[in-house]
Amino acid sequence: MMKLPIAFLLFFFSPCLIKSFAQGKSPVQQFTSADPQMAGFDASRLKNLDNWLTDFVAKGMVPNAVTFVARKGVIVHSKAYGFSNMQKKTKAGVNDIFRIASQTKAIATVTLMTYFEEGKFSLDDPISKYIPAFNNATVLMSYDTANPASGKFETRKPSTAITIRHLLSHSAGIPYEHPLDGRDEFKVPYLSSMKNEKLEDVVNRLAKRPLITDPGTSFVYGLNTDIAGRLIEVISGKSLDVAIAERVLKPLGMNDTYFYLPKNKRSRLVELYSKAEADDKLSLHSFDSTRLYPVAGAQTYFSAGAGLVSTASDYAKFCQMMLNGGEFNNRKVLGRKTVELMLKNQIGENRFWGRNDYFGLGFQIITEESKYGDQASPGSFTWGGAYCSEYTIDPKEDLILLIFTNVHPYAHYGEFVRKFRVLVYQALQ
Repeated sequence: MMKLPIAFLLFFFSPCLIKSFAQGKSPVQQFTSADPQMAGFDASRLKNLDNWLTDFVAKGMVPNAVTFVARKGVIVHSKAYGFSNMQKKTKAGVNDIFRIASQTKAIATVTLMTYFEEGKFSLDDPISKYIPAFNNATVLMSYDTANPASGKFETRKPSTAITIRHLLSHSAGIPYEHPLDGRDEFKVPYLSSMKNEKLEDVVNRLAKRPLITDPGTSFVYGLNTDIAGRLIEVISGKSLDVAIAERVLKPLGMNDTYFYLPKNKRSRLVELYSKAEADDKLSLHSFDSTRLYPVAGAQTYFSAGAGLVSTASDYAKFCQMMLNGGEFNNRKVLGRKTVELMLKNQIGENRFWGRNDYFGLGFQIITEESKYGDQASPGSFTWGGAYCSEYTIDPKEDLILLIFTNVHPYAHYGEFVRKFRVLVYQALQ
């Protein structure tokens, strides 16, 4: 038998090398810039993306757009188009700050899961264990359709208690728009609030509102993550903004992500527009509470479902962390197996919104039969926000892609985010 040199054996079986063999390549810890071809992109085909976005802005279809595309940690596309403020003709920039609405959900979900890793709760715990107001949860059976705001309605006990897993997979039966929303006792903020109210009070009111399905039976997108945000407060003993900053934002170096912007960053917030119908022209959003909540009002309500603002490059750090299996910026936010758990289907054979996709814990999971993911690899995960922003994370291609704008309501939402994804993937070599 051939004898190998001791030095070779010491090198080959060193703990660091054994670890590298067990885990594969080292995760990307910081983004770098290079020729797109170094990351497997055809630079000439990326011009299709530039041309489309330039044209989309020029036609008045969207006020602005900021992109961030990175493969293997290499930034291949990070550009701004249009105007952050159309009235003032302020050119958009890559460091502009956007309202990200439901992209808040993923960050809040990850924050909660850091406490899961510490044994502070189990996914199948009833939420009433932590928020007693849900001890009296009911399911809506019938109501006066002619007079839902004050007419009679009937409820029954749910077939099972709402669990934390139900919240994170949107299968608790808790919608955004509810048939009984007109009643004062059930009124809760939809996306944001400028009033002097706190998450605890809002969630306690929400607990009085009947569910529209039994927990665990259907995908019902709604205020589930806001309740999860209150769970974070109860479990951690800290306000949601502090817990999210400590567990996710600061470790990842997400220095431009907030519930409410500090004064020195308010000028970077893009204006919010509306385009409800395809033939409408872009117009300034008519509700001050929706436009101004990040910079005005009481600033006491922290919505885990829709309250954050961020930049495309900041949110890309969060996406890369998930792509890496839980770490970025040389900080481990989650363990690899926890990330794998979050990306497993949690809604059984249910699919949602005609997309033919599953839902995990906080993320849409693109399937082989997806009617939404286009060229994204099966197993990719994605979500977006009501003000029109979206990300896709593709582990097979080692790719993240994000596009941000701020229009609400927006007739071209689906066209905008999906064509962006198509034009990114068509440039892959």
